[in-house]
Amino acid sequence: MRPHRIPPQILRLILLTLAIVGVYSVARYFLTPASFGRYGWYRAAALGEIAAYPPDYAGKAACAQCHKDKAEQIAKGPHKALSCESCHGPGMAHVGNPDVKLVKPAAPLCLRCHEANPSRPEWLKQVTLADHYGENCLECHVPHQPNEAP
Repeated sequence: MRPHRIPPQILRLILLTLAIVGVYSVARYFLTPASFGRYGWYRAAALGEIAAYPPDYAGKAACAQCHKDKAEQIAKGPHKALSCESCHGPGMAHVGNPDVKLVKPAAPLCLRCHEANPSRPEWLKQVTLADHYGENCLECHVPHQPNEAP
């Protein structure tokens, strides 16, 4: 009886697999941050790094301190659940310095929510820009009260 020999191509595959697993294990050991896995599948040190960033958004209440009339107008309309910064962009710099101007919304910004899309709820007013009059929403709509004429 002849002893059973492993064919050389199978032996090479086994050695290659062991080499790949070994290189992966060594790389994983040296490249995985020490804080990884402390809070699940995350790098715990990222929490401190993210918290250290200065805030960009001021919040609806900060806008209402200076823009009471607009805040009251929005509170009565269909956009009442939206933050001012949803349309005007981050406002923390404006709160600190009123000379810093915010984004003045234009048609593409309105279409972010109102462009016809079958996945959106039916109660949300949707338009197809090609079929809708004009390219600038602000010609016909008041953004804080879109159902009113300008």
